[in-house]
Amino acid sequence: MLSPDKLTPRIDPSRDTGNEADFIDFDKLIAIARRQWRIVAACAFAFAILGVVYVLTSVPVYTADTSVLIDRSDNQVINQLAAFGQLDDDEGTVLSQVELLKSDTIAYAVVDKLKLVDDPVFTAPKSSLFSVATLKSFVNFRSWFADDAAVAPDPEMKRRNAAETVAGNIDVERVGKSYVLDVSYTSQSPDLAREIAAAIADVYLVDKLNSKYEATRRAGVWLQERIEELRQQALDTDLAVQKFRSEHGLVESGSGTLLSEQQLSELNSQLINAQAATAQSEAKYARIKSIIEAKQTDAIVTDVLDSSISNDLRKKYLEASKLEAEIEARLGPDHVQAVRLRAEMAEYERLMFDELNRISESYQSELQVAQSREKSLRDSVAQATGVAATAGETQVQLRELERTRDTYKNLYQSFLTRYQEAIQQQSFPITAARIITTAETPKKPSAPKRSLVIAFAMFLGCAFGSGIAAFREFRDRFFRTGDDVRDMLDVESLGVMPLIENNVDDPTLVDPGNPRSIARGGKTTTYVEEHPLSAFAETLRSAKIAIDLSAADQRCKVIGVVSSLPGEGKSTTSINFAKLLAMQGARCLLIDGDMRNPGSTRAIGRHAEAGLLEAIVDGRPLKDLILLDPKTKLAFLPTVARYRVPHSSELLASRGMDQLLETARQSFDYIIVDLPPLAPVVDARAINSKLDAVVFVIEWGKTSRKVVQSTLLSEPELYAKCVGAILTKVDPSQMKLYRTFGSSEYYYKRYSRYYTES
Repeated sequence: MLSPDKLTPRIDPSRDTGNEADFIDFDKLIAIARRQWRIVAACAFAFAILGVVYVLTSVPVYTADTSVLIDRSDNQVINQLAAFGQLDDDEGTVLSQVELLKSDTIAYAVVDKLKLVDDPVFTAPKSSLFSVATLKSFVNFRSWFADDAAVAPDPEMKRRNAAETVAGNIDVERVGKSYVLDVSYTSQSPDLAREIAAAIADVYLVDKLNSKYEATRRAGVWLQERIEELRQQALDTDLAVQKFRSEHGLVESGSGTLLSEQQLSELNSQLINAQAATAQSEAKYARIKSIIEAKQTDAIVTDVLDSSISNDLRKKYLEASKLEAEIEARLGPDHVQAVRLRAEMAEYERLMFDELNRISESYQSELQVAQSREKSLRDSVAQATGVAATAGETQVQLRELERTRDTYKNLYQSFLTRYQEAIQQQSFPITAARIITTAETPKKPSAPKRSLVIAFAMFLGCAFGSGIAAFREFRDRFFRTGDDVRDMLDVESLGVMPLIENNVDDPTLVDPGNPRSIARGGKTTTYVEEHPLSAFAETLRSAKIAIDLSAADQRCKVIGVVSSLPGEGKSTTSINFAKLLAMQGARCLLIDGDMRNPGSTRAIGRHAEAGLLEAIVDGRPLKDLILLDPKTKLAFLPTVARYRVPHSSELLASRGMDQLLETARQSFDYIIVDLPPLAPVVDARAINSKLDAVVFVIEWGKTSRKVVQSTLLSEPELYAKCVGAILTKVDPSQMKLYRTFGSSEYYYKRYSRYYTES
């Protein structure tokens, strides 16, 4: 009995059936190249022929070159004259000049300058077989049925076509990182190529000059309009300032400041001076009062020193004091003269202080005047400050109006200056480009480059052929090697069976003296007899070993031979396998179990009159129905289908089939059952429980991997009994192209000597 785990399908449903790999397999790539090199070589040869035809039929063209330098010299005079509208020639600017040279503007200007519309050389048709114009005319179906008058272009269309031709043949390249542009033009005429190349450079310089002039002119017109607007705005804002001043009494002085501000400043200065004078008068008055109160006769006061009366009294006081001191020293203090002198001194002192009191009164008067003046100025300053504060709040709006006025005034002056510069620049013919290499007549054609064209055509052919080869490989979904069997089905590959050409298939080749003998059939049914040492026979021996190991505990082994689709060589494999077992001395019975399409019976038992159906339905003895091969002793139970059997699966699963197999097990060592294919019918599933092993047959290069996988997955019990798969109808000449390094097929040459019969 089989364990439950053996009933689980060994095929991974997610396994890819394509040729993808997780890494680059160079062996597979080499194998693919060996298989598909003929396709690639054929495509390369075909494209090379096309390249040769193109080279032989194409008209040679000539290319003339000229070089234009975008001048970045630091000429101060030119820079000053052409400053307006001049941009630095950075990367973007240079690339813009490249596009300008390729533009329709330059092309139309060249057409008009050289009158190319009327030039017969320029308008001559291109006679190349593969030219763009030829291809366009070929695909223009409307021109096939229109008359010449209807398709004749008008002058404007001719001019447009000529411009398109010029633009299409212009090539402009920047020379490295420099500011040099290489301009080339290609034509069938070398002289015309030189003329057009030179005209392109000339037209480019003129266009640069005209564009600068036009830009300056447009700028001048715009500036003139803008200047008029700014002039009016400057006048309006100036008038608004003056009107605001008059409405709010903001009168300016000669220095540009407001009159109220100037008055406040002057009053503040006067107040400071008045405060200083008051302080000085107060100090003088306090000083003289302190002298009077202290009775200091020797104190010094400025006005006392300047007074002649005070000086005389002081002089007399000092003389009397001196004389009194002398008399007192000689005659004593009580002397009458000393007493008289002291009285005089007291009188003088009284007079002196009277004078000081008079001066003190004058000081007091000055102090009062100073204080009165200071108070008056303080009142004036306070009043002026209020007026200035009110004017300051109003002046905020005034300053805003003045700033607006100054802005428009400055803009007006600036635009007026730029306008004058623009007017002057219109008369300077200065352009920042010049021709550094003039166009010359080319001496030899620039195209076609014959060797390069042919090499490129061959490269395209190889690429095209590689694409076809890759598509063919991608679409190859069939079994090619034993590795494919193991990888895709997870079953053992039992080997391959080469394709056998069957030239004889005559059912009359039966021993006339023994009508129950097996017919010789064709070459396909006797191949193992005639070539017992071939790879064909070795594959069948491999199947026998696998069966013996799988069902070693069975005395008689019932083996089913099945395929996915009809015509895969299942019957041929069954017949030869059964004959091989019989040739090795085993008692072998071959049963044709395909009741709907009995292929084995057609091959070796067409002459039979009864068989499997009679044994199951009528219960006829097996010994009366089998055919015997007199050479190999193979017993064969045919299926004589005189009508279509709709319930074949029920017959194979019936009790009668069980009895038939039980009877056969007692007389034979091997029972080979040629079963119907899995995909169209369910007969193989019906008899699966009666089988000990299954051999799966796959037609090489014809049966899809997906079909085989899907049919086996739908029969898990049968799949669990599958001992391996055999690839049939193998083409040896093609098989060697699928051998990769390391596979058993790769070493076929080394062990093929074992398959020789001499």
